[in-house]
Amino acid sequence: MYHTKDTTRTRNTSAVLCRQAIRDETHNGPTAGLAPGFVQANLMILPQTLAAEFLLFCQRNPKPCPLLAVTEPGDYIVPALGQDLDIRSDVPKYRVWRHGELSAEPRNLRDVWRDDLVTFAIGCSFSFEEALLADGIDVRHISQGTNVPMYRTNIPTSPTPSLQGPLVVSMRPMQARDAIRAIQITSRFPSVHGAPVHLGDPARIGIHDIDQPDYGDAVAIGDGEIPVFWACGVTPQSIIQTVKPEFSITHAPGHMLITDLHNSQLASF
Repeated sequence: MYHTKDTTRTRNTSAVLCRQAIRDETHNGPTAGLAPGFVQANLMILPQTLAAEFLLFCQRNPKPCPLLAVTEPGDYIVPALGQDLDIRSDVPKYRVWRHGELSAEPRNLRDVWRDDLVTFAIGCSFSFEEALLADGIDVRHISQGTNVPMYRTNIPTSPTPSLQGPLVVSMRPMQARDAIRAIQITSRFPSVHGAPVHLGDPARIGIHDIDQPDYGDAVAIGDGEIPVFWACGVTPQSIIQTVKPEFSITHAPGHMLITDLHNSQLASF
């Protein structure tokens, strides 16, 4: 369920109005289904001392970490993503990490912002969900009004000297015919994770209880449906928990940055 004081005011409206509602804290919940047509982004915010290596990590792991934008140190205005967009206030819920431990989940970053922070905006699967819905494919967490289920796997990412950890995946259950179509559709969107990384038995990628996601909410899996897994932009959070940097900030899973970019701009064909 969307935890917001007025969901009707923020659903199915423009990116600018959605960001304003988030900034005003009248929308505090997940952003799936908000601002149809507009790209949503995961966030990874790191001190400048780690930024170059995280950029290398993204280059080595383009499926979970497809980069949309990178800021200069200290910049919180990102014109490439939106003219009035403010990294410090335009996400419904952030996560502040200290030495790999979650220390706070604030609604804005004004009290913790630093001049050495570099923001990485990473593509989000919410963008390709619009194309799935347009093709008549049910996206279960949207139809159920919940957050997308996400899981840490046994699939390693390609490490850098100090950054490593497991791949995180998001899951959507589908009938086999819809799963085949979903592969075709999402392959058009490499900038937002592209095609699935696994279909079927979750145990083969280290997921032992599909009803207990590590992030987000469980969704119903119907008779004859198979779980379909995509690389997920929450992967950097698993890296934080593994590597334990001194300070970092991410979005809370499912609580994304809504940009002024159009999903259609990210389609490769």
